[in-house]
Amino acid sequence: MTEAWINHPTILTGETVELRPLEKGHFEELYLAASDKKLWELIPVDCSNRDPFETAYNFALKEREKGNQYPFVIFRKETKKIIGSTRFFEIYPLDKKLEIGWTWIITQYWGTEINFECKLLLLSFCFDSLKTRRVQIKTDSTNLRSRKAIEKIGGQFEGVLRKDKIKENGVSRSAAYYSILDDEWEDSKQKIILQLTDIKKAYR
Repeated sequence: MTEAWINHPTILTGETVELRPLEKGHFEELYLAASDKKLWELIPVDCSNRDPFETAYNFALKEREKGNQYPFVIFRKETKKIIGSTRFFEIYPLDKKLEIGWTWIITQYWGTEINFECKLLLLSFCFDSLKTRRVQIKTDSTNLRSRKAIEKIGGQFEGVLRKDKIKENGVSRSAAYYSILDDEWEDSKQKIILQLTDIKKAYR
């Protein structure tokens, strides 16, 4: 059993979103948000289907009890609706490292400030509160939109792990690995803030 590194409940609050700890009571609203198949095209598990959704998110709750994961729902403050989910996993307190992943946001908010604000909240918590030394982020090697987003927040490309996962359709997925280190965090933070500023200007 992994030592609990993240206190429960942990709530991360930003200007437009609040990251709230996943609870069983969120499942129905979260599943409705997850029902768009476009969200899962490049993810090994298709959570637009009920059974995989229930399996994945029940597993996340069980893993939180063990200290291995910490799942959030993404709550948009203006509309008071759940618009996605994200989580910490691959949590190793002794090595002061973890991974951010399982991140998805409904397509209505693609290209907005939401993803950057979520990453700013998550990474600030990692480096400023947990004193993490390494945060890892990975994505499908063919997911160019996701890879560009990771690079925009200062993620350093480390390489591709070939045939890392087998998707539900039996096809292998290769994963592109990125990381941000503690001594890179200030530069990364400024990149995220710049992205947020540029997006807000564009929407004025």
